[in-house]
Amino acid sequence: MSNAIHKTAIVGEHVKLGKNVSIGPYSVIDGAVTLGDDVVIGAHCIVEGHTTLGKGCQLFTGAVIGSLPQDRKHQKQDKVFLNIGANNIFREYVTVNPGTIEGGGTTSIGDNNLFMACCHVAHDCHIGHDCVLANYVGLSGHVTIEDRAVIGGLSGVHQYARIGYLSMIGGCSKVNQDVPPYSLVDGNPATLRGLNIVGLKRAVVPSPNQRALHSAFKILFNSGLNRSNAVLQVKEQLNGLPEIHRVIEFIQISKRGIS
Repeated sequence: MSNAIHKTAIVGEHVKLGKNVSIGPYSVIDGAVTLGDDVVIGAHCIVEGHTTLGKGCQLFTGAVIGSLPQDRKHQKQDKVFLNIGANNIFREYVTVNPGTIEGGGTTSIGDNNLFMACCHVAHDCHIGHDCVLANYVGLSGHVTIEDRAVIGGLSGVHQYARIGYLSMIGGCSKVNQDVPPYSLVDGNPATLRGLNIVGLKRAVVPSPNQRALHSAFKILFNSGLNRSNAVLQVKEQLNGLPEIHRVIEFIQISKRGIS
């Protein structure tokens, strides 16, 4: 099928379009932008910079993708990138910035993520696959979000914080430390509340593995042991399951501490 570009849309000469791309009224696509097959751009959207949007991505009204990083150290002439995978949905007025030279030069987003209205993804963030960011979530620079994480609306995530695999963050949370995989956190500041039981069931994690995670969390976060001794005890008693290994590895490389 041919591309459907509204007569009021502006598409720059250096833009590369895939097949079956749709661009709505008054949208501006300019710069070294690449749009994959089946990308749908709504009305009044902007895509600019060195930005790649993968196959099947959707932008709703007012989304701004690839605009300059909100970082005073960034210079307009810096060549920085925003790489976005396939089948991501950016709802109304979502903003996503590319990387900075200091932070490695690239912001990256995987596949099948949902960014609800008015979310912001700052420079040098790295987001995996199948994540959900509810309305008004704000990610500061250098944030890492692992696969299948869910962040509740109106939550803010501090610079350099990491959000672990299959974790859930409650709405209106202030996340200033790392969120462990499989965990449920909530509050201001965000505090560990336990396992993300609903997420584990939806991911069809086997019941014995869920019980092992429950035991590991008790040792790691409720035993009163310091981090190194708690990790050692979990390794001695429960190691061998991939879920346990993921949690231990995440904790051992944490730089901001654990929520």
